[in-house]
Amino acid sequence: MTDRYLHLVTPAEWAASVAAGVHAPPSLAAQGFVHLSTPAQVDRTVARHYADVADLLVVEVDPARLEAPVVFEEGEPGEWFPHLFGPLELAAVVDVRPWVES
Repeated sequence: MTDRYLHLVTPAEWAASVAAGVHAPPSLAAQGFVHLSTPAQVDRTVARHYADVADLLVVEVDPARLEAPVVFEEGEPGEWFPHLFGPLELAAVVDVRPWVES
């Protein structure tokens, strides 16, 4: 468990979510959950899945504000990632900033 989760999006995806009042990315419909990372995992997540994306935002989420459950599931062998089983409510978002490699 962590006191913050991180979610990666493009600015266009995030703008659409803000306009809709909720973030429900394609993974929610396709896989049943929203992909999250812990702060310790986010750089590796970017390297694996977003290496060719030049403009990326980090959405910081307060787990205490989430309505849907978060379940840690194995994504890479031996590495467990938080998955949000429902849409990401904007009220749970505490910060949105450009991703900068740490």
